[in-house]
Amino acid sequence: MLKFLEATAIAAVAAAALCGGAVAQDAGAGKRTFAKCAACHAVGPGARHRVGPELNDLIGRTAGSIEGYRYSPAMTKAGQGGLVWTAETLQSYLADPKAVVPGTKMTFAGLKKADELANIVAYLGTFATTAAAPPSAAEATPPLAAPAAAATPGAATPGAGHVLRLGRQATPEEIAAWDIDIRPDGLGLPKGKGTVAQGGEIYEAKCAACHGGFGESVGRWPVLAGGQDTLQNDRPEKTIGSYWPFLSTVYDYVRRAMPFGDARSLSDDDVYALTAYLLYLNDIVTDENFVLSDENFTAVKMPNAANFIDDDRAQEAHYHTGAAPCMTACRPGTATIKTHAAVLDVTPEEGGDDRQPAAGIQ
Repeated sequence: MLKFLEATAIAAVAAAALCGGAVAQDAGAGKRTFAKCAACHAVGPGARHRVGPELNDLIGRTAGSIEGYRYSPAMTKAGQGGLVWTAETLQSYLADPKAVVPGTKMTFAGLKKADELANIVAYLGTFATTAAAPPSAAEATPPLAAPAAAATPGAATPGAGHVLRLGRQATPEEIAAWDIDIRPDGLGLPKGKGTVAQGGEIYEAKCAACHGGFGESVGRWPVLAGGQDTLQNDRPEKTIGSYWPFLSTVYDYVRRAMPFGDARSLSDDDVYALTAYLLYLNDIVTDENFVLSDENFTAVKMPNAANFIDDDRAQEAHYHTGAAPCMTACRPGTATIKTHAAVLDVTPEEGGDDRQPAAGIQ
């Protein structure tokens, strides 16, 4: 059974072969050899599937993966198992198709001459829109699509695909710098702690200029505190205490985006302290000595958490099974305005330019 190469080794072999490496190749001669394949396959501008699939961008493609063509189960399985068309695997396949992919529906007996195999691969390589370039000597890290482990010729790479050699693989430190999201269940929380009193000092120095001394806001900056029991009003106050369902969102947003203009300048302990102070401003905690930490974080429950529900629209028949949406037993008559959600002055009165509040339509 053919053993497929690691992604990096595959790319190196393909690049060397297609750029005129150790094996002499002649794309012009390969075009003449391709005449043996043209009855079943097309290549070039406007190529379409025939008895076999079209062969543009073949080098680097996972076997059995092109859309719109019905492959044999054997070819599909080979692609799922890691077979990628490279200079080496393609020459092996063209020399003896059924030996490489037992059960393939390709009836071609195979090319037996080494120069014909090399030439036809070179010819097919000229129809690549994103040809892989050989790595430069200055490259110190593997390509973006390469595995983290060193490439080992002969090792299997399930699911290996295109290697474009754009950029480089991110380092663990670079990944850690961006991997800072916090889930409601506490996953992602860093170690640390902070008190309400400490948070008050940080808030006064870095937040009050925009959000007000007590979270009431300055100008048009967001209000952070208050607003309890206003969510059914025409103009609800959606603050941390009245609306936000999860404390993790507070910590995550402050850590990621605040203070405005100086994001990511706060330590993890600073963010714990600020989050504790915002809880205090919203009367969710009342003790100035309260300590918020990674250990008690998930024990804090936000007042409005119970009023949020899961978005389950994906389970509706229209989305879940692709069924046609219900269009029967609809509400009779024309749509009428029943309620006004907020005074936005955007809805003109009938027959005039006067503005009315934005409305709910039933």
